Amino acid sequence: MKKAFLIFSFIFLTFTSSTFAQKQIEPQVQRDPILEADAKHNLEVAQQYFITKKAYRAVLMRFEETFAAYPQFSRMDEFLYYAGMSSYYLSNNKGKQKLEKTATAEEKAKYAPEKLREDALAYLSQLVKDYPQSQYKSGAEKALKEIQAKK
Repeated sequence: MKKAFLIFSFIFLTFTSSTFAQKQIEPQVQRDPILEADAKHNLEVAQQYFITKKAYRAVLMRFEETFAAYPQFSRMDEFLYYAGMSSYYLSNNKGKQKLEKTATAEEKAKYAPEKLREDALAYLSQLVKDYPQSQYKSGAEKALKEIQAKK
């Protein structure tokens, strides 16, 4: 009887302790430290262009370069916000980098107001959808409402 009780206790404790010991492990994204550092530098430069210089085309170029090379960047939500807002501001003819009269047809198409509004919608929508905990989410939602109201 004692033997059966000990075996039952051992089995019971083994299963219950393993059940309580389990925790949800979220998969970690493996980040390349070199690409992460390069993307962080691009983000910092883009922040300076956005905040101090109002050079929105330069922000978009930095974003496109980073997104193409390293879409897993840990601060991609912030970059999406700056790219979305830069596209939005350019679509409203804001900023210090105006499209030159000698611009190629490709540049004119890329920076056409309709295209820029579409890009702004895409970037800001991706931020809201993929990064629901982001500190930039509320700003993105506000800009999305403004863009959709102008349609």
